[in-house]
Amino acid sequence: MTENIAEESPAAGAPAPVGGYVGDPAVRAEWDKRYADRPQLWSGRPNGALVAEVADLTPGRVLDVGCGEGADAVWLARSGWDVTALEVSGVALERAAGHARDAGLTIRWVHAALTEAALPPASFDLVSAQYPALHRTPDAAAERALLAAVAPGGVLLLVHHAGMDSRQTHESGFDPADYVWPAMVADLLDGDWRVEVDEQRPRVAPDGGAGAHHTDDLVLRVRRLR
Repeated sequence: MTENIAEESPAAGAPAPVGGYVGDPAVRAEWDKRYADRPQLWSGRPNGALVAEVADLTPGRVLDVGCGEGADAVWLARSGWDVTALEVSGVALERAAGHARDAGLTIRWVHAALTEAALPPASFDLVSAQYPALHRTPDAAAERALLAAVAPGGVLLLVHHAGMDSRQTHESGFDPADYVWPAMVADLLDGDWRVEVDEQRPRVAPDGGAGAHHTDDLVLRVRRLR
């Protein structure tokens, strides 16, 4: 993927994923290749927006969507969260599991696309999606899957790179219209949700790793009321 839509993925770490991959094999192959091309794709540090936004939350069950090489998931587990980490790339999950093993942490792994993962509904106190590469569909499947995973009283935190959603189609074929952006999720909210944060702000970026050149974040934090 050219314009690196998931340019600051992250999350994960411990035993290897159980079972086979569930999702589009072409998507898995694309991301496996991207990870395999470099010994480390991301910075290895948790995303700044995640660290800032969970500071006032009581640790519970968290779903890390697009966990990449594991930085966010490892940080969350160290902070007392019960972590389930989801990722399409087996290469990334192996690295993430290794980081968790090294840290002595246990994390639940799901090797699947979000819309194919058969996650328990309404069961996570926090759903974190940091710069996810979620494909847009006419039925808004990915947007609805994010919202459906949040337990009553829980929070969905969706963070993306500001400005990417309005870019023109790249010569490589990357088209922002093909992907899910925070505004699309916000459009689906009803009276069962309260918007706590919906803003663009300067990005607190970890040093190094792909996507380090992005300077501003779109941050959407919403709480499920019932």
